[in-house]
Amino acid sequence: MTTTNTDNTEPLLSLENLSVAFPSRSGKGELVRVVDGVSLTLARGETLGVVGESGSGKSMTALSLLRLVPEPGRIVEGRITLDGQNLLALPEKAMRNVRGGRIAMIFQDPMTSLNPVFTVGEQIAEAVRVHRGLKGKAAKNEAIEALRRVQIALPERRIRQYPHELSGGMRQRVMIAMALACEPDVLLADEPTTALDVTVQAQILALIARLGRETGMAVLLITHDLGVVAETCDRVVVLYAGQVMETADARTLFALPAHPYTQGLLASLPESAPAGADSGSEASSPCVYGWAGRAKSVRASAVSMTCPAYRTTTRSQVSATTPKSCVMSRTAMPVSRPSRAIRARICA
Repeated sequence: MTTTNTDNTEPLLSLENLSVAFPSRSGKGELVRVVDGVSLTLARGETLGVVGESGSGKSMTALSLLRLVPEPGRIVEGRITLDGQNLLALPEKAMRNVRGGRIAMIFQDPMTSLNPVFTVGEQIAEAVRVHRGLKGKAAKNEAIEALRRVQIALPERRIRQYPHELSGGMRQRVMIAMALACEPDVLLADEPTTALDVTVQAQILALIARLGRETGMAVLLITHDLGVVAETCDRVVVLYAGQVMETADARTLFALPAHPYTQGLLASLPESAPAGADSGSEASSPCVYGWAGRAKSVRASAVSMTCPAYRTTTRSQVSATTPKSCVMSRTAMPVSRPSRAIRARICA
């Protein structure tokens, strides 16, 4: 594991050598560790990004913090400390007060996380009643305000609707509203903006960042979107096969990745070259990491499937009669939002 740029601030949350295991399929009592010796810290007001390929142990690490590891898995080793209190030593009744109150989680799949037989307003109000002590109309008003904060239109009407009556993006925002309504000390966000369009995604991330600054809420952000990591995270943890490969501040990680796996993870993201760069050169910018060549191939393939004129025509041969949507000049190549965000963070 590679670690850089440590901070002396007393952590709000810490994991020490955390390991989670499941029985193997052999039936011989052997255990397979899906999280293996993970250690990390999270300070007040800090946003820590957790990245890695699917199956690397990101979501299981977050579930372990709440002691919600699905059966037959279990935590076999380690220590989880919140404000100096060992969460693994708490009785289940005390742990229920921690879940949703001090540590809240935005789950990855809102359709399976929301109760289908209760309205979304009742589900938010229940969390507010349990963890903040609000009753009756006060809890209902807080539910309405929670929905308004996550940009849901007509929240007074939406609180009376059931999860199946909402779109996937709206259900995701309901989950975010529920997590933020209880004003937690730590927010575990597992792919919180996956189902949201870019505009709403930016608003939600800005809301989480503002609450972090105002209340000191710490955020553990699990995501595949490296652009979101570059924009919002202070530090980043890279996981692979249940183990921490590298921990660094966000700027250092993107500019100078130290571990070979981190380098490969960044190199797997397509990136377009800057405008005016030599089409045959991937070294025309120090911020490109060799992504330009792959981006050229990927985008050319995408256009060839949707634009017949491009299949038999080179860039230099595109005529004035070719539809503008089919013209893929180097300067006109679309740059995805993650790519632009990463380049801005590295080159600032």
